[in-house]
Amino acid sequence: MTEAGMKQLVILSGKGGTGKTSLTAAFAHLAAQSQLAGKVILADADVDAANLELVLQPRLLEQQDFKGGKVAVINQDSCASCGDCQAVCRFDAINYTDSLYVIDPIACDGCAACVYQCPSESITMHEQIAGKFYFSESRYGPLSHANLFPGHENSGKLVTLVKQRARLHALDENRELVIVDGPPGIGCPVISAVSGASLALIVAEPTVAGVHDMHRALETVKHFGVRAMVCINKADIYPAGADEIEAFCRENGIETVGRIPFDLTVVSAMVTGEAVTAFQPQAPSSVAIGEIWERVIPSLLEQP
Repeated sequence: MTEAGMKQLVILSGKGGTGKTSLTAAFAHLAAQSQLAGKVILADADVDAANLELVLQPRLLEQQDFKGGKVAVINQDSCASCGDCQAVCRFDAINYTDSLYVIDPIACDGCAACVYQCPSESITMHEQIAGKFYFSESRYGPLSHANLFPGHENSGKLVTLVKQRARLHALDENRELVIVDGPPGIGCPVISAVSGASLALIVAEPTVAGVHDMHRALETVKHFGVRAMVCINKADIYPAGADEIEAFCRENGIETVGRIPFDLTVVSAMVTGEAVTAFQPQAPSSVAIGEIWERVIPSLLEQP
């Protein structure tokens, strides 16, 4: 499989809680039951709140530390306690406690201003472990995923690593499709998740906030030249809102690939730790997701 022949499907949402991960898990299950069985690799790019593994129940194969930048550390043996470092710190990361100047690693932004200001050269920058990167085998195929520790940054960089590992594994094993559970919103993690994607499937909700966030997600995807499709979750709760989404997409040349009804079966499947399409294939939500899959995948695989 060449880079050009391999496809990347990233599933996004303008905000959290729209059902993006439930849809990704269902797609993983449907792929394993289709002609793509053994040809798909999965990636959870929502590193700030990774939860795809709760449904896929993966078996851990590899684990690596993620170094996400540097933090300042004071050598107390040579520190002159002059306070110059505290005066120059713009992030209030240096505290004077028990006659010692101490740096709060969470508040430290890693700018190194204190290093250059220190007259006794007692402050140095140290790499910090900002998260963990994992590669696992799940019930529906290999899974690349990660966990960014609370309070740490560089989530975009970690998302890039997650996707890179999935892409390289797919090329090595001649797999045709990478399915990415993307992060919510439009920030740096989303930009990293969208990079290199063949198609972005945006999950929208028929609410005022949901429509607004869908617009932002579509603008982000368009900016990076990635083709987009939209599906509407919980569409029957507010049909007028669903109609508004479809009208907007139609006017802007964006394909709407289906409506998923509100269905408590999804909740039951989540509690059980299973994709809804596997938990109850005939449930209304499972049928709708199956129809969306049948629209998205042929269009994606035929895309040049």
